[in-house]
Amino acid sequence: MTVTVDIQHACSGTVPTATLIQSWVESALQAVPEDCELSVRFVEEDESADLNSQYRGKPGPTNVLSFPFDNDIVIEPRLLGDLVICAPVVAREAVAQSKTEMNHWAHLVVHGCLHLLGYDHIEDVEAEEMEALETQILKSLAIDDPYREQGDET
Repeated sequence: MTVTVDIQHACSGTVPTATLIQSWVESALQAVPEDCELSVRFVEEDESADLNSQYRGKPGPTNVLSFPFDNDIVIEPRLLGDLVICAPVVAREAVAQSKTEMNHWAHLVVHGCLHLLGYDHIEDVEAEEMEALETQILKSLAIDDPYREQGDET
């Protein structure tokens, strides 16, 4: 399986390298049997807030938005959709959650990719399944469980 990632930079500040993004996406999409393609767009808070308001009806910027490609037309490679990640929000959250910024980036890329595959976390059962899969994927990347509370050694 080949994964093509189109990366778009629409923000200033530090974002992960294309190589890191590619590796995180490939780890998240290991179960996809066919070649696929997606876009990852790095944005500022104003663009994130506009999209969050328009598509989710929620005010303000958010860390990651996922826009799955939803069409009955068969296209090769398979188009998965788009991820929009707000760089300033990621940076603030990493500090607030006492995580390295790159580990938080990895988590959000994996999280967004799973949304593109149809996973969700609206219902508790869905959330548990999605979080368990995220944790497993991140573990394969040598990244700690993002849902474990700091200081929680269980």
